[in-house]
Parts: sequence; structure tokens; C-alpha cells
Amino acid sequence: MGIAAAGLVWARMRGEPNVWRYPGNSEPQTVFGALTGVFIGLGFVFVSRLTVHRFEWARSLHRDFRNRLYPLSNYELVVFAGASSVGEEIFFRGALLPVVGVFVSSALFALLHIGPRVRYLPWTLSSLLAGLVFGQLFVWSGDLTGPLLAHFTVNFLNLGHLRDHDLR
Repeated sequence: MGIAAAGLVWARMRGEPNVWRYPGNSEPQTVFGALTGVFIGLGFVFVSRLTVHRFEWARSLHRDFRNRLYPLSNYELVVFAGASSVGEEIFFRGALLPVVGVFVSSALFALLHIGPRVRYLPWTLSSLLAGLVFGQLFVWSGDLTGPLLAHFTVNFLNLGHLRDHDLR
């Protein structure tokens, strides 16, 4: 939540206290953006599960993340998925994107998702793609609800899958 606080403080300092709305969009598509966000999140989860099913490198990443994060209680799963989604969306989409644009904010988001080994590169690249899609959703909808729900959907379902599926 510290990253959310940093985003809120920075936005207020530059005179943009409302990070939830994209500047200049007078009629945000909150409900349609939220539904679109959930479907986008489910799409990312589907691709993630498909890669784990089809490719050894994805299974290796799954095992590595599981070893780092296991065990997660239901409460921890919700808190981790929620806090990271809220914090990262407020900072990277709400506060940063209106200043630096979709690509730069997405690239910085991807840099936050660099792992300790080269084999984490697919995770970093998928974070770049997610950042680009979430950023475009924010610009299009004019509201942060859609990107936040997409991000939460990805985090919650993928963390639950990591916790519940041991691929040894």
C-alpha cells in the first residue's frame, strides 16, 4: 500500500488529486470498463494456465513462485492480490500514466516485475503486456476501476492456482 500512498502524494503535489479518473475524460465508462477489466483479467489467466499446461519453462516458473509464496491462507491470498492490485494501479496507471504515457508507465511496471533469474523474463514481459493493456483500458474507460479489477482477477486467480497446484 506504500506504492499507492506514493502515487496519491505525487498526484496531489502536481495538482491532480483524483487518480481514479483519467484527466480530460468527462464521461468515464465505469461499469463497462469494470466488466471489460474482469474479462481482460480472465483472458490473462487463461493464457497463463495454457502456458503452464504446454511449456516446461512456465511450469518451472510456477514451481519457483510456489516455493517462494507457499503457503498462503485464503485471507493472505485476498490481501496480497488486493493490496498489490490497488497499490500498483493507483501508482502506475492513476498517478504515473497521465504524466509519462501508456508505454513508459507500462515499462516501469514491468521493471517492478523483474525476477532474480533470467528465467523470470517471461513474467517481466507478460507484466509489460498487462501494463499496456491495463493502461489502454484506463485511457479508454477514463476510470481506474477496470484496470484494478483486471489486475486483481489476474493476481487472485493465479496466486490461488499457485497455492493449490503443486507441479512436482
